[in-house]
Formats: sequence, C-alpha cells, structure tokens
Amino acid sequence: MSFIGFLLLGLIAGAIAKAILPGTQGGGWFVTLLLGVVGAVLGGWLGSLLFGVGIGDFFQLSSWLLAIAGSIIVLLIYGAVVNRRHTA
Repeated sequence: MSFIGFLLLGLIAGAIAKAILPGTQGGGWFVTLLLGVVGAVLGGWLGSLLFGVGIGDFFQLSSWLLAIAGSIIVLLIYGAVVNRRHTA
C-alpha cells in the first residue's frame, strides 16, 4: 500500500473509531489522522501476530477491520490518558 493510501486508511479508520465510541473525544482532523495511523499500525501488528493477517491492500476488508480495531484501541488509550490529565 502506498504512503498516501495508508494515511487515507488511517484518517478514515480514525473517524470511524471516533463515530463508534460514545462520548466526545477531543482533537480535530489531525489528531484523528494520527490516532488512525497509529491504530492501523497497531491493528496490522496485532493481526499479523494473532491471526497471520496484516495490513495488505487498500481495498481488502481485513485491512479495514484491523485498522478500525486498532484505532478503537488507540482511541480508548488516548481517552484514558487525556481524562487522567484533566482530573489530576
């Protein structure tokens, strides 16, 4: 997958993850892009480690599912860190 395709996958996966999780997460489109790209990397790594399937082609369903799942994990961690800062 090309670098631009990977960024687009991360941006869309991050936006879908923000739409799936309840509540209001901070950050604009750039934070969504960063969380989505990190989530896609995490999802690809976990997918290859657990299932033997990583991030492949842009149009593969497994790539999208792994990227969205990784983005949800990263968004949950991000939300826990940001909320901890505001309450401390």
